[in-house]
Amino acid sequence: MLSKLRSIFITAPMIVFATVMMGTMSLFASFFDPTGRRMHAIARGWSRILLAVSGIRVIAEGVDKLDPAQGYVLAANHASYMDIPVLMITVPLQFRFFAKQGLFRIPFLGTHLQRAGHIPVVRGDARASLKSMSEGARMIRERKLSVLLFPEGGRTVDHLEEFKEGPAYVAIKAGVPIVPVGLEGMRKILRMHTGIVYPGTVHLRVGDPIETSQLTLRDREALTKQVRDQVAELCGESVAVH
Repeated sequence: MLSKLRSIFITAPMIVFATVMMGTMSLFASFFDPTGRRMHAIARGWSRILLAVSGIRVIAEGVDKLDPAQGYVLAANHASYMDIPVLMITVPLQFRFFAKQGLFRIPFLGTHLQRAGHIPVVRGDARASLKSMSEGARMIRERKLSVLLFPEGGRTVDHLEEFKEGPAYVAIKAGVPIVPVGLEGMRKILRMHTGIVYPGTVHLRVGDPIETSQLTLRDREALTKQVRDQVAELCGESVAVH
């Protein structure tokens, strides 16, 4: 009960305040930095504030496998809205993420996402989704950035879902390694449909990058299965697909 009251009356207001403050700074910075790098740095600061006020401690493993000079496709499980802040403070890369198109229509937030270089995804429209995936691959090749995708297609309530082939498609098209990332303990700190943030410790584990330079798009199904198996092991959810 005390944790719930703390979340409602202390954590939530502080998160809102930090989001408005840092979001304003980020939007202002975007007018002077079209690359989005300053916005990414501000987003990292925002993430640190969110996790600090929420009492969330992150233990990261395997981040030394990532070369900041290399572009990657990061494929992570998605169990909580806090996944992004955890990834932001631990992954030592300039990365952009795919977000559902509806978020880009929200005043202020949508402008921020667009100016930071994040990529909208239209759910239920295969052609539009393919265009977004191709845009992500182009960004990696031309700007030497990394991209983050959640292959489950959204947050999951209680177990790892089947993976979609988007990350494999982008990695093969860009010719860069795909990196399995497992997040464990996220549902304990913020379950879906509750809005209550609980303090605790979470783990982020980075798997070995999987080379794709010799693969073709015909290999994406097998690659997707390989990535899911590794993410399942990394996040402690080595269970069969429901």
